[in-house]
Amino acid sequence: MRFWSVSTTIRNPERIRSFLQVLKLMEGETWTNDNQKRFQVLLIQYKIYGFGESQFHNTLTDEQNSWLDSDNVSYEQAENILDSKDYVGGGDMRGRQSFNPLEKMGLAYLDENSKIRITSFGNYFLQENYDLGEVFFRSFIKWQYPNPDANKYKAIEGYDIKPFVATLHLISKVNKICEERGMKVKGVSRIEFAIFFVSLSNYQDIENTAQQLVDFRIEFESIKDRDKQKEFTETYFQNHFSNYESWHNAKEYTDNIIRYFRLTRYIYIRGNGWYIDIEPRRKVEINALLESDNASSLVFNSKEEYIQYIGNSELPILPWEKSSTLQEVINNLREELEIKYNELLKLGISLPVFPENIVQNSEINILKSHISSLREYRRILFEKETHFYSQSTENIEVYVETLSKIFQISTGRPVELERSVTLGLNALNDAINIKPNYPVGDDNEPTFTAPANKPDIECFYENFNAICEVTLLTNRSQWYNEGQPVMRHIRDFEKAYSEKDTYCLFIAPKLHRDTVNTFWVSVKYEYEGQKQKIVPISITQFIQLLEILKENKERGVFLTHQKLRELYDSIIEVTNQVNNSEEWIKSIPKLIDTWKKSIAA
Repeated sequence: MRFWSVSTTIRNPERIRSFLQVLKLMEGETWTNDNQKRFQVLLIQYKIYGFGESQFHNTLTDEQNSWLDSDNVSYEQAENILDSKDYVGGGDMRGRQSFNPLEKMGLAYLDENSKIRITSFGNYFLQENYDLGEVFFRSFIKWQYPNPDANKYKAIEGYDIKPFVATLHLISKVNKICEERGMKVKGVSRIEFAIFFVSLSNYQDIENTAQQLVDFRIEFESIKDRDKQKEFTETYFQNHFSNYESWHNAKEYTDNIIRYFRLTRYIYIRGNGWYIDIEPRRKVEINALLESDNASSLVFNSKEEYIQYIGNSELPILPWEKSSTLQEVINNLREELEIKYNELLKLGISLPVFPENIVQNSEINILKSHISSLREYRRILFEKETHFYSQSTENIEVYVETLSKIFQISTGRPVELERSVTLGLNALNDAINIKPNYPVGDDNEPTFTAPANKPDIECFYENFNAICEVTLLTNRSQWYNEGQPVMRHIRDFEKAYSEKDTYCLFIAPKLHRDTVNTFWVSVKYEYEGQKQKIVPISITQFIQLLEILKENKERGVFLTHQKLRELYDSIIEVTNQVNNSEEWIKSIPKLIDTWKKSIAA
């Protein structure tokens, strides 16, 4: 038997979309060996595959790396790079590997003439207003073993499961057993997931597996010494699952699965990220799903039939998409929101008008739209609450500590950077709204980083607006990934909110010289015919701003957004007093110090 896992070919969900965008250029072409190789060459040419990864660059010549460092890589250069890799099976094999995750997710397929086709599901993912959570939820509820596209997981070997649906069932069963036994209901731990979930191969074993998991938990928690807990866990795994795969693989698969399942918004992370539970705010939908789907696999007569099914964005019809159930979802949401609304009003927080209810007998699409509106309103309430509580000096200390140790975080580092900077921007002053663009779960915790086609964070103030872009990149890939995209985001944001001046705060661990030089040209001269207001600072310098804020709060001095604008303006205006981008960046520490003194005066 084998463990199941989400594909690790493309670990970043945003990159899946980038792979699909390139494949879209080839839609309608025949999937020959030459075109399989061409797909991989295009991925390299557009700097989607390998770019910025040291393992990829280390085997290239200086000349090949210089091609990748240039603004545009030619097709011939990209092909030269692929050929030099001398991959086992050749470049066409790499192209097939890059295509596989897109096919397995139902985003693309090969028709009866072996021509490349993008499914309706794939075309939805390519839209500008796609919902990342909806994309992965729709994919995962149809993911099953066996299926005509997975030779490794056969019915004859005992596989009969939909892994995502089975995960919801198993967590629900464990919670029910714990409740019956008077134990704390808390979902399942990452250790329990690694042992009992990835090894689950048949839906008929869910009940028995839940019992085994709870028995394991009782014995595990009776051991108080951590080293002995670790020894017990590894021994248990070896005794029960050593014929599957290694304990190392089980833990690695678990981290990857949870990262992807979390995107659906039906999985809830609790206990400082250690426990995985079903999302309590979606209990109506989850209960309806569990009642209608026992996690058994469907039977398909051919691979084509299966691919057509998983690629159809309208299938399956969700069990809660009927008037009575949707109205129940609405009632629960409104009840939750009313409690939160009244709680925030008591704190003196100014809130937008509570949404009006809709007619009970409304059509399905109207009910679904209202649910979306209510969930968006919930996010607004959460953001108002975040801004209120971010003002305390205690929370500012937390943001400072988290940002100071950002490179010590083992998983989810980019997401944590966006979240912590968002909280820091909320703390800084009297913003009208600090709006992060990362997708969130129903608990308002980010599930992934902001999509590539939007600013990371949008900031709205009384007298000006701003975007904030953050990155952990420090080498020249920072320039490629952030230079032009950041300036494009600023221009698009300026057009959308033209009534006020727009600034951009760019934050990185350190600023690469090429990134700085690109911004210098935009600030001092122009981008698309107009100057831009970009303020590039390091994470350390942003931390310094938060520390200045904390010091002033302790003195009873409140920083307004006008004060922040004074700092931004000083950093932009100094470009008229220095000779080049290097001098510009070197002048910023002194400008921050001068700003700090002006506040204290």
